[in-house]
Amino acid sequence: MQPRQQIRQTIRHARRQLSRKQQTEAAQKVAARFMALPDVMNAQRIALYLSFDGELDTQPVIKACWQAEKNVYLPVIHPFSHGHLLFLQYHPHTRMRINRYGISEPTLDIRTLTPSSKLDVIATPLVAFDADGQRLGMGGGYYDRTLGLCAPNSTAIGLAHDCQHWHPLPSEQWDMPLSHILTPSQHWHWPA
Repeated sequence: MQPRQQIRQTIRHARRQLSRKQQTEAAQKVAARFMALPDVMNAQRIALYLSFDGELDTQPVIKACWQAEKNVYLPVIHPFSHGHLLFLQYHPHTRMRINRYGISEPTLDIRTLTPSSKLDVIATPLVAFDADGQRLGMGGGYYDRTLGLCAPNSTAIGLAHDCQHWHPLPSEQWDMPLSHILTPSQHWHWPA
């Protein structure tokens, strides 16, 4: 097995072992950190994602953004451009569908589409991260491609559990490091 796949299996197992109480407390702490970031306070268009497979629960962040009157966007797998994401505005009553990975996403409606280059903040899911701002995703490259198109206009923020820290992560030339990673106990930051 390749090192990246071993790391993915180890970390995914660790985060699935967190209790409901640990998940809830972690999500609340990260939401508070997220909303306190100047980049978030000054943002109007924030891309988030719906948690899956033990990822840090993003519902508290989404609700906090709505309460702060921020526009929230969720990723949708691009129907024609393989490996790319679209971002659609998300409200409590947005019609949803399940994508090919079993993840809930908004039903495609171009009226709610925002170009990724217009997003102020992009919160990214991740499997693991290291002390240099590298993230390890699920291996599809969706967020690396998105961040490559959005830099330097958007602030990239990884949301994670503390158990997802791994050092050092193997990296490839196409891997896009993050500006911030927020965990329940720490705010990791790498100035641009």
